[in-house]
Amino acid sequence: MTLAIILLVVAIVLILLGVFVEAAKFLLWIGLVILIIAIIAWLLRVVKRNA
Repeated sequence: MTLAIILLVVAIVLILLGVFVEAAKFLLWIGLVILIIAIIAWLLRVVKRNA
């Protein structure tokens, strides 16, 4: 659970940096990738808990 929360926080920070800092546009894409990974990790945990 903590890994998904950490990934989510990192993703949000990188997305915000990517939006507000023009020179760091690639951070937006990195943030989106990490966000997707965090969502997948959360979904896997929910599926395992309900199975």
